Order: sequence, then C-alpha cells, then structure tokens
Amino acid sequence: MSSDLLDALTALEQQKGISRDVLIEAIEAALVTAYKRNFNQAQNVRVDLNLENGSMVVYSRKDVVEEVEDDRLQISLEEAKKINPAYEIGDVLEQEVTPRNFGRIAAQTAKQVVTQRVREAERGLIYEEFVDRTDDIVNGTIERQDARNIYISLGKVEAALPVNEQIQGEVYKPQSRIRVYITKVERTTRGPQVIVSRTHPGLLRRLFEMEVPEIYEGIVEIKSIAREAGDRSKISVYAHNEEVDAVGACVGGKGARVQNIVNELNGEKIDIVEWSEDPVVFVANALSPSKVLDVIVNEEEKSTTVVVPDYQLSLAIGKRGQNARLAAKLTGWKIDIKSESDARELGIYPNESSRFIQDDEDIDTSNDEIEYDLYQDNEE
Repeated sequence: MSSDLLDALTALEQQKGISRDVLIEAIEAALVTAYKRNFNQAQNVRVDLNLENGSMVVYSRKDVVEEVEDDRLQISLEEAKKINPAYEIGDVLEQEVTPRNFGRIAAQTAKQVVTQRVREAERGLIYEEFVDRTDDIVNGTIERQDARNIYISLGKVEAALPVNEQIQGEVYKPQSRIRVYITKVERTTRGPQVIVSRTHPGLLRRLFEMEVPEIYEGIVEIKSIAREAGDRSKISVYAHNEEVDAVGACVGGKGARVQNIVNELNGEKIDIVEWSEDPVVFVANALSPSKVLDVIVNEEEKSTTVVVPDYQLSLAIGKRGQNARLAAKLTGWKIDIKSESDARELGIYPNESSRFIQDDEDIDTSNDEIEYDLYQDNEE
C-alpha cells in the first residue's frame, strides 16, 4: 500500500468525517478476505498496515498445541520451539506469508473498501440531514413517475410521493417545482429513503407559519387543523394577545396571506375560525360559514346538538356532509345538526332568540349565495 493512499485516508477523515482508524480496520479485514480468496488459503491470517511507510504484511496465525489436528491452523509445540524456545501451549505463532504479487490485489481491494465506506458515510450524512427535517416543508423538482410514486429531487436525495399522499386531481409535470412535506425518513440498503406528502395537515400548518409572521413569532397559535386535501380545510387559531385578531392576521390584508396558501394548494378552500376553550363557541365557529342559533353540549358523550336556521341547514351540513365532518374533526366533538323547526318540534330549542343571533335584523342573507371573503365557501 502506498503512502498516497494513507494521505487520501487522512483527507477523507477531514472532508467526509470518516475516521481513518475505521477505514484502516475495514481495509485490513477486506485484505484478509482477498488473500484467502485469491490464493486459496484457508489458514487464519492477519494483515498489518504500517501507517508510517504505507507497507503491508500478511501474517499467518497458528495455535501452538501438543498434537496437531489441522496444520493450516495449528503448529506443534516442538515445531514452535524451533522457531522460538519461549513458545508454550496456547500461544499463537505468527509468520509472514505475504505473497509476492499481493500488492496489486491489495490496492484494488483498498480502493473498493474506501469507495464503499465513502458511499456509506455520504448516505449517513444525508440521512442525518433529512431526518432532522421531518415534519418540515422542502422545495423539490418532479423527476419521474411510476404506478406507485412520484419521485421528487431534493438535491442530494430523491424523495417518494406515494399515491395516497398525492392530492386528487393535482397535475404533476416533470421538471416542475413543488413544495412537499416530509413525513418519514428511513435507512435502507440503497441509502436514505424520504417519504413526502401533499395531503398531510402538517403541510397546511407549515404554510401558515411561513406566510403569517404572527404565527411564526408565536403571537397567534394554530390550535387544530382538519383537512380534506385538494377540496377544503378548516383551521382554528388563537391569539395570546387580546389586541390581536387571530383570524384577521391569518387572512391578511384583502385576503392576501390566505390566498397565497390557497394558490399553493391549487385552489383548496380554507376556512379560518377562532378557537375557544368553550365548546359552545368553538363548535359554532367551526361550522362557519353557516350561522348558528344554539349549541347544546353533552359533556359525558362529548357530543353536541347544533341548531341552525332552516335556510342554513344545507350550508351547515355542506356538500356530502363535508362542512359538518370537518367541523367535528377540528373541534374533536361529535356534531348533530338540527334545523330550527325540527329542534322546536323535538323540544330542544324552545327559545325565541339565539345566543348567537339576537334578532332577525342580525341575520344577513345577502352573502348566502356567494363565497365568504377569499377563504370561505358557500355550500348551498
């Protein structure tokens, strides 16, 4: 082995973070295997690399025994004493058996070991880099697609976007840029495997953290998210400072902030509601854009019965029950929606006035047939 290789090992230790001692140990083990394979040797051997001059020596190792059963692995005490009278039974006798043309094989073997260890080290560094970015957003470029995954280049590694993590109806064009959410990073024999998502609620959370400074700074907190990716989502927010409008901060001036997120998600509708520790208020808010007359809470079953104006029933339930379903996910409460007339017949809403709507003048139906601002959708 040349001293140039040892210099290369030192450089690798500095540049790749691979310990030179680890590389030397790996090379020695590989050389033992190469010696046995190329010279049809079955004896026990040891390879010694001299770090000072780059030389390499192969030693055979034999146990000193009284009676030899396998001369490839053992030597008699009598023969051992001819070499050195100090030998006793149980000692190990080493003799140099370095082949004349072993240098070429050693160089090839060392190169293969170093290349393999460098590849493993690089994979390890990539794994450590991306495992720390789990639950975060990254930008990538769509490379290719097969029946199971869309493959996205993240620079040092190719991430997989499985079918069940893709937004239904979203078009993924090769070489186009895309934002994805890292859900899992695993070690495999082929290197680190990164799984990403476009449907995970965490993607929506991170987008709001990037778009709304008040969330990033902790002034406004995202309490919960309910998402049906590609169609509609609800997000509840809470301001720790009473002077801050949590919903307004997320919507932004003229709806600019939430519109940027809607555009990133290709038109996915987003309802932003204010969180409350009072389930009555929270459930009522969560059913936005529908108006609510009353919320009756059953603490034991963690369920609620919500009374809405007759003309708001379909809006409260939403298309295919989506609005009610998302509200239930958002709040963690079961929600049973009743129209005002049905509630009165059942005797669960005898009040003449709502705790949320005080009189008929407060009921404005002018927006019932249009979208609410830029982030709410009329389901009627």
